[in-house]
Amino acid sequence: METCKLIQLWKNGDKAARDKMVEINMGLVYSIAKRFVGRGTELEDLIQIGSIGLIKAIDNFDTNYNVKFSTYAVPVITGEIKRFIRDDGMIKVSRSIKENLIKINRSIEYLRSENGIDATIEEIENCTGLNKEEIIMALDASKGIESTNEIIYNKDGSALTLQDKLKDERDEYKKVRDNMLLKSLMDKLDDFQRQIISLRYFEDKTQTEVAKILQISQVQVSRLEKKILLYMRQCT
Repeated sequence: METCKLIQLWKNGDKAARDKMVEINMGLVYSIAKRFVGRGTELEDLIQIGSIGLIKAIDNFDTNYNVKFSTYAVPVITGEIKRFIRDDGMIKVSRSIKENLIKINRSIEYLRSENGIDATIEEIENCTGLNKEEIIMALDASKGIESTNEIIYNKDGSALTLQDKLKDERDEYKKVRDNMLLKSLMDKLDDFQRQIISLRYFEDKTQTEVAKILQISQVQVSRLEKKILLYMRQCT
């Protein structure tokens, strides 16, 4: 209840509520970050990256979903850390630049959520304590690629472009949101309706197979399925 209240306060412009959400959930970030220790990245860096994922989860969480915030946040935080580890292995830069880049990315995410627009170099300077040259050097090192179609990673014949990376990130967040929405919609169904949808769309049963399991006719399954899907669409 407190989480939903804080999320709603943040969406209404209460910055202190967002800071409180970050504070409350740092333990979650720490527990996820510990899983990735030993993969070439220090725990402190993993926590910093996980914090960026936490901020994204707070900003994108919909209180209308009938799920706990942690259920939504865990895959978002985990995905952020996984992307960092993956990308860190693609483009090698010095440790100091990587540390600066973590600070910069976190400040950019924070400033964007605060102001609704992309941060300026001066704002990033004030937020990170880095000077302009350090910021530009870190950002240039992180770009490394001019074209989104240029291959940035190639192993065993599998090429990966920057465009692929960006698409992966968008797809991952969309998948999380879709799963949350689906669970919320399924919770609105009664047990019989939920069983029909589960059998059809989670277990890939045919209408005939569902009919045998539920001991009704295939025509009834078809009619009920259409009715349930229409109801679910109307709820979105």
